[in-house]
Amino acid sequence: MATAIAARQKGFTVVVADGAEPPIDKPCGEGMLPGTQAALRSLRVALACEDGQHFRGIRFVSGDTHVAADFPSGQGIGVRRTTLHQRLLEAAERAGVRFLWKTPVRGIAPHEVQLPGRAIATRWIIGADGSGSRVRRWAGLDKAVRRQQRNATRRHYRVRPWNEYMEIHWGARSQAYVTPISPEEVCIVITAGNAEEANFETALAGLPQLRERLAGAEIVGRHRGAITALHRLRRVSCGDVALVGDASGSVDAITGEGLRLGFRQAHALASAMAFGDLSRYERAHRNLSRRPRCIGRLMLHLARNSWLRDRSMRAMQRRPDLFGRLLAIHVGHATPGHMLAAGAQLGWQFLAV
Repeated sequence: MATAIAARQKGFTVVVADGAEPPIDKPCGEGMLPGTQAALRSLRVALACEDGQHFRGIRFVSGDTHVAADFPSGQGIGVRRTTLHQRLLEAAERAGVRFLWKTPVRGIAPHEVQLPGRAIATRWIIGADGSGSRVRRWAGLDKAVRRQQRNATRRHYRVRPWNEYMEIHWGARSQAYVTPISPEEVCIVITAGNAEEANFETALAGLPQLRERLAGAEIVGRHRGAITALHRLRRVSCGDVALVGDASGSVDAITGEGLRLGFRQAHALASAMAFGDLSRYERAHRNLSRRPRCIGRLMLHLARNSWLRDRSMRAMQRRPDLFGRLLAIHVGHATPGHMLAAGAQLGWQFLAV
């Protein structure tokens, strides 16, 4: 829907075919950082205060060690995935996007999309059909440079958020992301290397602080699971076909960057289509993905190496301002010089612990 809105902003006639129908849910951490919200606003999608719960920054928790930092600009917001989907749908309908719900795509041909019983002629075909994209396979774009995946599970708990931060709890074999999504509810996602370690009961046994916070809290709604992947493709376009969002590759959920990437890719793709040149999108896609991929690899390395993680956490607890600088880098508020300086300071504190 983000790509459909962006294409309408460039004057294209847009048809979206989807085998599902609203409301569409997806396992998701449901937290949007300030940059994600800016990308959403550029699509003319407005979130009301009552749609979610704001948070001021990020807090890391590992055993008895914890450190927090505020965002350098703006606030994050936790929003249920179904609410976000509804706001995108409303904006797309206002923009004039035509929807074909409960209409699965059967295949593609040059400048043609095949639906049950008919075909639609089109100048461009966009595969926005997720990490298991059939459009990607049909277009011959499945060749990956790198693929690394983990398991994730999501629950909602009816409990009052205990602080103004989105929290990441680091365990020996799993991580838990806690996002406030209302004054009385939090979203929690567990990620781990395999399904057993991503099980809530198994993971919470190794996260005593979080387990204590959730003791007696009511579980709300369905328990959902998914695969989170660090997935990079050789190409994201071919002829008249382009891929966007998770279909075009993805960063691990640990970065919190999936939605922002998808929204910004939507604009980049619409611009490339307006120029009639998808090579512009190839370049933009690589540039947009570079920083989140680097951050993702670093955080996954910390997830796998408890000694390195504990030492880094103690270093940042001693220097909370350093954690603030690292958060600024993560959300794109840093120059290359700031990045080098922060890295050097972290290295010095690491040695001093």
